Amino acid sequence: MRNSIIIDTVIGKLYIAETDGAITHLSFMRDVEEYTTEGIVSPVLEEAHSQIITYLEGKRTSFDLPLSPKGTPFQEKVWEALLTIPYGQTISYKELALRAGNSKACRAVGMANNKNPIPLIIPCHRVIGANGKLVGYGGGLPIKEKLLTIEGALPVSK
Repeated sequence: MRNSIIIDTVIGKLYIAETDGAITHLSFMRDVEEYTTEGIVSPVLEEAHSQIITYLEGKRTSFDLPLSPKGTPFQEKVWEALLTIPYGQTISYKELALRAGNSKACRAVGMANNKNPIPLIIPCHRVIGANGKLVGYGGGLPIKEKLLTIEGALPVSK
């Protein structure tokens, strides 16, 4: 059974879904009408809510949640590699390709990063351009910048 919730955060509303006790989706909500909640508010959804809020408050540096992202074997390998990027650090797409086992697969890695069904928790926001610039993020570059600022990976804007 799929269960889901919508939570309010400092970066906007987030839709979180779980199936069989593991988080399967997290979406940044641009249009509230396109999302509806299903099932019950399960313990794993309550825990995800709590962990996300404390992360966004700068009080949590990692997530301890059961995850079950579904994708191709290559996508899942990339998502596993994303989980190895430490809090407060960034890497390039080339480095992510190396970690995923194919240094020549930068574009494919970028596409897999884009298809990450659990952004924020699987930290695709920690991947930046080779030139150090923020590039591409499903939640939008302002949210990527905010997340990296919370983590101390970017200086706080004045």
